[in-house]
Amino acid sequence: MNGFELDQRLAGDTLPVTMLESGPLLVMNDRRWPWLILVPAFAGAVELHELDADAARRIHQETDLVAAALKRVTNCTKINTGALGNMVRQLHIHIVARSEGDANWPGPVWGYGARVPYETGDAHQFADRIKAALER
Repeated sequence: MNGFELDQRLAGDTLPVTMLESGPLLVMNDRRWPWLILVPAFAGAVELHELDADAARRIHQETDLVAAALKRVTNCTKINTGALGNMVRQLHIHIVARSEGDANWPGPVWGYGARVPYETGDAHQFADRIKAALER
């Protein structure tokens, strides 16, 4: 994590969940969707394909672990995973639980309506459930 700093936009839009081997796991502060963000802690990293093979493999494995934990916690219909980076260049992976009938199903989560922040206790409870699921 030498020289790594979390992008200010990510810091402002998220709440911490836990620290994984490759970097921080965050929850998007929008209760419309169970939405996690994994931020590989490599200074200057923008694209997955630019990482060395070992780092890319580790990030892929952690993304899979987070997706599986999110699925267990939410019992969702579908997990959406993506590393877009159009608005925030810093490498980060979105892992979003989607279910039929959620806000904007089956459309994308990006750019839909206004964000609905978590109540503080609800965000912490969700983060704790994710951490417990990751420990399985």
